[in-house]
Amino acid sequence: MAHLLSTSCSLKIHSTSKSYPKPLNQGLLSFPTSFTLQTPRFSFRRLVLKGERPQRICTVHATTLPISQEAPTQPSSSSHQTSNEPSKPKRVMIIGGDGYCGWATALHLSNKNYEVAIVDSLVRRLFDHQLGLDSLTPISSIHNRLRRWKSLTGKNIELFIGDICDFEFLSETFKSFEPDAVVHFGEQRSAPYSMIDRSRAVFTQNNNVIGTLNVLFAIKEFGEQCHLVKLGTMGEYGTPNIDIEEGYITITHNGRTDTLPYPKQASSFYHLSKVHDSNNIAFTCKAWGIRATDLNQGVVYGVRTDETEMHEELCNRFDYDGVFGTALNRFCVQAAVGHPLTVYGKGGQTRGYLDIRDTVQCVELAIANPAQPGEFRVFNQFTEQFSVNELATLVTKAGEKLGLNVETISVPNPRVEAEEHYYNAKHTKLIELGLQPHLLSDSLIDSLLNFTIKFQDRVDRKQIMPSVSWRKIGVKPRTVSA
Repeated sequence: MAHLLSTSCSLKIHSTSKSYPKPLNQGLLSFPTSFTLQTPRFSFRRLVLKGERPQRICTVHATTLPISQEAPTQPSSSSHQTSNEPSKPKRVMIIGGDGYCGWATALHLSNKNYEVAIVDSLVRRLFDHQLGLDSLTPISSIHNRLRRWKSLTGKNIELFIGDICDFEFLSETFKSFEPDAVVHFGEQRSAPYSMIDRSRAVFTQNNNVIGTLNVLFAIKEFGEQCHLVKLGTMGEYGTPNIDIEEGYITITHNGRTDTLPYPKQASSFYHLSKVHDSNNIAFTCKAWGIRATDLNQGVVYGVRTDETEMHEELCNRFDYDGVFGTALNRFCVQAAVGHPLTVYGKGGQTRGYLDIRDTVQCVELAIANPAQPGEFRVFNQFTEQFSVNELATLVTKAGEKLGLNVETISVPNPRVEAEEHYYNAKHTKLIELGLQPHLLSDSLIDSLLNFTIKFQDRVDRKQIMPSVSWRKIGVKPRTVSA
């Protein structure tokens, strides 16, 4: 991978036995304006089609230069406050900060005066290239994004490019940034992607489970007081015929009562990886005294936050395809281009949903109110419950107001799941901490529809229909049809 920061000189970094991430703006001030980082290329095909992880090629800590292309004359003092100041801002490392939830969260926390660092391998962008997909919205490079943020706000977000499954990279990153909190979004997050074939299933579990284990060991070794805020999923619970509690359930059996982790019924290799994560985190909290908050998030919709609205280069990604797109986002795109809304099966599948603005708010609340040492908290992170049919009805009504002819069709369900079921999940803990939710109103759906209409020329209709089947998952590598 080559990462261009725009340049007059070039630095080549090859695989070494030891890597030390350091802020580039502290040791390269003599460079005229900028520089290029080049690394040996590797085959992404090998990564996703053979289920193998390439050898660590390099560890990079990149800091973008200002839009003006003028190098700073002195190091920023924002992260080193003088002793007469009451307190330093919390230092928050966001793993997966280039992704959908991670990017919005990074900007939000930076805007709230946290010292923020993004850690990302940029592999999510490579998934799109490999599968022939693209965001509805044009996405700037991570370097241009951070340059623009600095130019608009004066705030610096540090960038560490590397893979957290490489513990050497992760440990040096921890030692360099010294986080007070780690927000962990850095996982392959698509259930359909994990069900394409054997290699993607293996990649998902290896990337997610091993990556999270490495984060836990890094906290143990380099930041014992660091608070882990881990993005889980409501999909860990499945659809039981009883109320879903927040992480734990108190049961009485044969006259004895105990509070136990809520039973998990994962429905894909992706969801199973999240269950493994939760078990590993709970164990390390008990054994090592780690403090952790597991945010079991519902389905996220929307694209705009106060920060991403500041400039087009800060725009977040918006997935609408059958692999990474979520239900409401997909329906809005389908309505905008005149494609029937694709309801899987009977459409009674009910889940928790939340606005992307509430995702960033929930993460901030968790950081501001950290778990105690040895405590493993579980918050159910959603604001409302809808069935797929209810979402289709809401989009249809909103589309009609805008003059759109919105139709709905039932398509064979590619997943193995109950299509009609009881669903009542508790979600009070974040409300008690102060969450002020943005509920799904008619005006919000109107806004989403108008947003998708604005970018409708970028829609690839061949990517709308589902192309991954739970029952037909293959052993041999395959390419999703374009």
